[in-house]
Amino acid sequence: MATQDEVNSDWLMPRTEHGHPNFQGTWFFGSRTPLQRPKELGTQSTYTEQEVRALEQRMQMRLDNQAAPLEPSRDAPEKGAVIRQEADDSFLAHYLEPVVTPIAGQYRTSVIVDPPNGRIPPMREEFEDFYAKRSELGLGAADGPEGQPLSGRCLIFGAAIPNLTPMMMNPNLQIVQNQDYVMVMTEMVHDARIIRLGDEHHEDGVARWMGDSVGYWDGDTLVVQTQGFRSEQSTSRMGFRVSEDFEVTERYTLTSDNTIHYAFTIMDEQAYGRPISGERTLTRNPPEERLYDFECHEGNYSLAAILRGARMEEVQVELQQ
Repeated sequence: MATQDEVNSDWLMPRTEHGHPNFQGTWFFGSRTPLQRPKELGTQSTYTEQEVRALEQRMQMRLDNQAAPLEPSRDAPEKGAVIRQEADDSFLAHYLEPVVTPIAGQYRTSVIVDPPNGRIPPMREEFEDFYAKRSELGLGAADGPEGQPLSGRCLIFGAAIPNLTPMMMNPNLQIVQNQDYVMVMTEMVHDARIIRLGDEHHEDGVARWMGDSVGYWDGDTLVVQTQGFRSEQSTSRMGFRVSEDFEVTERYTLTSDNTIHYAFTIMDEQAYGRPISGERTLTRNPPEERLYDFECHEGNYSLAAILRGARMEEVQVELQQ
């Protein structure tokens, strides 16, 4: 994984034949910096160099402990105990090196920079997202495919825009651009977002996966504005609860041959009633690290099995009455 280069006056920004900054290539958007700041840090927005080294050391120790072989002579677990494979536990942690990447030259304690506490603000009390509305109608997770996670249905993975948040698994994306379009494809579930440059938003009223994205150049910064998301993309695990009013403004700025400063501001009047802003560093992958097709098969069998099992349980309940 590339590290952030020192930006200096001798650096020449790579450009396309059209004169715009050249973002093309594959980029790593994983991060050991969490989306939200740990509550115990309060308003502490950055770590010192010493704090970062200690944090990285603890990360490495955890990885070493997880990778250690299991003791074959250990006692059998007690009846009813949760059985864990320590060597495989939290295997996703191994996708990221135990390195804290600087953001704009600072070791941040969170991706979110506004609100000042580095955390997602509470949702409005009256707000109900897609899944809360389903629950109010008495629909459970197995009452139709719409109740299942989008990743399990192989539709989309992560936040409403995948690279908004520090994804743990396969956090890579590819950027391809020409004079009129920029395409950002995320490795997970090969989600491709096509950004139309110098265009207006669609007015057809159709909600789209990852929204409707248009962009423009603000000097050497690519600004992308996205709206028109599907409300099913509301998630608390890897992103934000959202409504159909969810909007995102992103800013991509090359800061060296190997780094992009990525900033975003989201606005959802229904859900939060205030903007939420964050910043990340995207690092260029080495040339030999290619993106391969990510074939999502979870939904091929498991989704049908989940729904079939739920219907069988319903039949059994009816037969017992």
